[in-house]
Amino acid sequence: MKRALVTGGCGFIGSNLTHSLVDKGWIVDVVDDMSSGHLELLEGLKIRVIPIALLGEFYSQRYAGTNDTRDPNEVHIIEGDFSHKNILNNVCNNRYDVVFHQAAIPRVSFSVENPSFTTDVNVSKTVMLFEACCGNVDRIVFASSSSVYGGAENLPTHESTSKSPKSPYAWQKSAIEDLSKLFCKLYDIDIVCLRYFNVFGPGQYGNSPYSTAVSAWCNAIKMGVPMRSDGDGTQSRDMCYVDNVISANILAAESDQARFGGFRGRCYNIACGDSTTNNEIIDYFQKIFSHAAVIDAPWRTGDVMHTQADITRATEDFGYNPEVRFWKGLEKTIEWWNIGHDEN
Repeated sequence: MKRALVTGGCGFIGSNLTHSLVDKGWIVDVVDDMSSGHLELLEGLKIRVIPIALLGEFYSQRYAGTNDTRDPNEVHIIEGDFSHKNILNNVCNNRYDVVFHQAAIPRVSFSVENPSFTTDVNVSKTVMLFEACCGNVDRIVFASSSSVYGGAENLPTHESTSKSPKSPYAWQKSAIEDLSKLFCKLYDIDIVCLRYFNVFGPGQYGNSPYSTAVSAWCNAIKMGVPMRSDGDGTQSRDMCYVDNVISANILAAESDQARFGGFRGRCYNIACGDSTTNNEIIDYFQKIFSHAAVIDAPWRTGDVMHTQADITRATEDFGYNPEVRFWKGLEKTIEWWNIGHDEN
């Protein structure tokens, strides 16, 4: 059985990934400091919560002299920092085949306000994790971001497009991409970087200022308040349903790229390769929910007008295929929010 560590595994993407890995027979440990994670997102799984301070004692007493004899369906939830010495010791003790590094402080505006704090988490602590992985895991799958492009002019955007990060968060993701290439040259490690575009779907809450538009609008419908529309609504995004992102993670983890020398820090766009405008989505909400109202708001500072990914590289290298397109994914998301359509 494959063994995985999922950092940020109680968050939106991490929890969906954890469910899918368990379904596929992986043995999974999750580490999450719960700053934005929610245990309820792992409902339906058999879980055991382990305080991070007791992690070493727990494993030494329970599995001494064994190669992980626990129930393979039991997910261990380790509450704490992914760079804690006990997590790094677990990694160094060859407990994992693959590390899926999903944890980060993802809020762009927060990174602008707190560049040193977010750099410590998103860069310095990530370097500590990657260092522990060298020689001890087969592969790291790193969650990067399309924000590294900074609003590319050429659409669809290919991975060869020059990076131009516009925020500390985007620079932090770009820096780890660069580090990944360096680590793959210097150390015994294989790293693949997945540049997520606008990810949405079940498990993404919408009641914070950092929510994506889809989750924020679903939350507005649920709460009976107006949907906020920034600018004139003509901005468009390559919206990627979360199942597609999970598929990309697992495909990359299980890829036979090792026979070609590994990924070597190679970066891949993870999206659908098309785009949808805010106005189109708002019009759809107003069509199916008679009470849906809209409140206009100013343009957001630094907002990118359009995104659209070229996903050819991911398709060719490890068979990525976004099977859930936007409108089907939106229906699935609305169903999760339990805000059924009006009767027509």
